Amino acid sequence: MPIEAVVFDIGNVLIEWQPERYYDRVLGEERRRAMFTEVDLHGMNDLVDQGHHFTDTIYDWAEKYPEWRDEIRMWHDKWIELATPAISHSVRLQRALRAKKIPVFALTNFGVQNFDYATTIYPFLNEFDRQYVSGRMKTVKPHAPIYEMVEADCGLPPSSLLFADDRIENIETARARGWQTHHFTDPQGWADRLVEEGLLTPDEAK
Repeated sequence: MPIEAVVFDIGNVLIEWQPERYYDRVLGEERRRAMFTEVDLHGMNDLVDQGHHFTDTIYDWAEKYPEWRDEIRMWHDKWIELATPAISHSVRLQRALRAKKIPVFALTNFGVQNFDYATTIYPFLNEFDRQYVSGRMKTVKPHAPIYEMVEADCGLPPSSLLFADDRIENIETARARGWQTHHFTDPQGWADRLVEEGLLTPDEAK
């Protein structure tokens, strides 16, 4: 079936999301490893993605580990330094698709408050035709309900959606529902796929 909309994940597709890299820089790798072994920071972030309040969740988590309180709070206070930089080639692809009137959606595991903050830093996050943000939807990838909600909202057949995500488990759920998928490893591979599908020309995909 022809592709009627292109769906972008955000973390590590449009914006680099590498918290360990930030903490390696500010704490050093050895101290970072010790903290991440003791504190389930990604589990904390999963709660935010599920719709728990960004500030309250992280600050409450910090109080559970007083020896790491300041470092855990950095996840909130320095959050934009964890979620950086933008992946410029992917942003160009997003804009090239929209310039050709091809609907472009976001489907992302992202908290409510930090997504709203990110839109003030990264203007391209405001340029989607539809935003599907897990924190608002109270369900996350790779679980089926979030994909069902996208299908119901956009009204398009699953087979007409082309979805790019860096996490294979998110791709597998979409594929099982009949979506067309692309496992994102780098923006050039994504560009090549969009050209292969006839959505962009090679020049448009640069």
